[in-house]
Amino acid sequence: MNSDHSTRIVEFVTAVTTAMGLTLQAAVTETPELLRVNLSGDGAEWLVRRRGETLNALQHIVSTVFRDSAPEEQRIVVDCLGFRQDKDAELRKMAQFMAEKAITSGAPQEMGPLNPYERRIVHMAVAERGDATSESIGDAFMKTVIISAK
Repeated sequence: MNSDHSTRIVEFVTAVTTAMGLTLQAAVTETPELLRVNLSGDGAEWLVRRRGETLNALQHIVSTVFRDSAPEEQRIVVDCLGFRQDKDAELRKMAQFMAEKAITSGAPQEMGPLNPYERRIVHMAVAERGDATSESIGDAFMKTVIISAK
């Protein structure tokens, strides 16, 4: 992704948060797989209240707006005060734990309901193991992930 594209994303995120009455600064970290917009500043904690529902909504809006202009292999992540990074690490640990439980007990384990971003993290964490599989079930935005032994 070029710097013009990342600049447009930052401008969009800043415009949305300003419209929300927040004065936030955006810092961008970019790799071939990920463009992370980190927000901080006065009122930033407002985005992560109520289990980050507002941050999740902002993430969904940004992903929808820029979905067609981003390379397929690069995801856009909007974070605030490290909330999403901490939540991602927690989801990975839980997915690993549930995979281990599925393997030792022989019974499939359920995680959810999870949004698409959270499901992706769970699927990737389970796939890294090699001895377990995962699948999403449900027909809504929020779905359950079933983790089973291979």
